Amino acid sequence: MNQSAQPAGLKSSKLPASEDVRLALRAATMYHLEGATQAEIAAKLGVSRPTAGRLLARARTQGLVRVEILVPPELEGSVNTELESKLEKHFGLAEVLIVPEANSDSDDPDFDALGRRAAEVLVRRLQPSSVLGFTWGPETVAVAGSLPDKAAKCSAVVQLDGSMTVTDYQTGVDFTIGRCAQQLQANPIRLNAPLYADPATVESMRNDSVISKALKAGTDSDIMVFGVGAVSTATTLFAGSFVDSTMLDELESRGAVGEIGGRFYTIDGNPVEGPLPERTVSVSLDAVKSCDQTILISGGTHKRQAVLGALRGGLANVLVTDVECAQWLLEG
Repeated sequence: MNQSAQPAGLKSSKLPASEDVRLALRAATMYHLEGATQAEIAAKLGVSRPTAGRLLARARTQGLVRVEILVPPELEGSVNTELESKLEKHFGLAEVLIVPEANSDSDDPDFDALGRRAAEVLVRRLQPSSVLGFTWGPETVAVAGSLPDKAAKCSAVVQLDGSMTVTDYQTGVDFTIGRCAQQLQANPIRLNAPLYADPATVESMRNDSVISKALKAGTDSDIMVFGVGAVSTATTLFAGSFVDSTMLDELESRGAVGEIGGRFYTIDGNPVEGPLPERTVSVSLDAVKSCDQTILISGGTHKRQAVLGALRGGLANVLVTDVECAQWLLEG
């Protein structure tokens, strides 16, 4: 009988148990300490490639291999890989970045800290052909301000939600789109429209060639970056007189917990019905959900429900947040 065939399968192997363990130890040593591939292990030990894989698996399950990840002393307290991994698995996210230095115990987090980490993610994920969409707000202002000079490139940067208002409120749109276009060497596409208007005006704007082009570009974005707003008077929509307390009360009665680009959703991420959606000039929540890469940036205590609703609804697949919010999301 060909000796190289004897260990194949392992489950039905007639080799003594000690020999199985010895082979598993040898395979694990070659793989983890010597850098050998499974194919090289198979050739060295005279077994099939699948058997080499099973030997490695056996070494792990029997506790013969122990992997230890050491965090450098200077990074202790600032790395939360275990918590990030738990969140990724719990919500099916592509990536989670936890920012320990964000001021997470207050209603006003450190947007600069969140923005720096979000900019790192964005630079990694952008391609020269990408179209980047953003909603206006302090989170995206912080991201734009943290973009390094020409570290990445994309084809266009597009505004996802209208920003014109009757008050002299600074939405940060001009800075965000200008800075992103400059740092990413991209073509800026403005959505020159109010966030809310009467239905007839919204319909007319959607038929406008310039506005419809911007909305189409936003809907088709390859990557979207956004914060979320809470349903409270602490939201930027209230501060900018986009909504009033009466509207907030109605939205809350309909189960709203948050908004993205002026479009409100429930704790399960479902769009809130009512008169507001047909008055809104921004990409739809369906468009956000359909985008391949959606980066949600949020922190602080009063936006946690909004973050949870967005994640439950599949409105984001990358999350940048603070430690307390991350822990709350797992416990909620």
